[in-house]
Amino acid sequence: MAPTILFDFDGTLALGDGPITAFARAIAERTGDSEFAMRAEAALAAFATGETDARDGYDAVTRIAREAGVDADVIGASYDDSRALLGSSEAAVDSPEGLPAFLETLGTHARLVLATNAPGDGITALLQSWGVAEAFDAVHFTVGKPAGLVPLIRDALATGPVLAVGDIVENDLAPAAELGADTALVGATFARSTATATMRGRSLADLYDQIIAWAAAASRLPDASQTSTPAPSAS
Repeated sequence: MAPTILFDFDGTLALGDGPITAFARAIAERTGDSEFAMRAEAALAAFATGETDARDGYDAVTRIAREAGVDADVIGASYDDSRALLGSSEAAVDSPEGLPAFLETLGTHARLVLATNAPGDGITALLQSWGVAEAFDAVHFTVGKPAGLVPLIRDALATGPVLAVGDIVENDLAPAAELGADTALVGATFARSTATATMRGRSLADLYDQIIAWAAAASRLPDASQTSTPAPSAS
């Protein structure tokens, strides 16, 4: 068997609100609303404590922008502005502690795939700076989750078990679960989400041992195409 693990990027491999606060600043600059960034900070705090049902920090900021009547084109352009800054001091992110060693070990048991809705701007450079760019067998940007994740999961399931890891149930996990894959929920909603998940933890680092154990067990499963009983020959 050849198991596959699909990782989300923002909120899963990339930690911190740096890009989201950059998104809020860009909206403030494009609209001339000097108080927007402050309201966005409050919205992020409310999301972190479970006072809102936003899917993630980007969703929390987008909601208050829409409530303020900000045009969708302005929101989209502001998002692009923030992604161009990814990894800089103006949109800083961190990786989970011990990520290189974890992925190196995991890669001996499974195929590793990065699948994100974000554009590639800055992501490849970040992966290189973290020392994990070569750890992934495939990298997919601007996937268009949730629907865009479905063909990736189907292709992976054709070769073995699949584990989808992410911080947004609707985008990262639900498409996988519907197709019979296992799921790992990380991030701010890990404890309060009522969604079913195979495993869950505050951070990806909290699940290192469980994910490695899953991959090791999945890689030892017999290949049905090679172990099926041959049909009896005609006598």
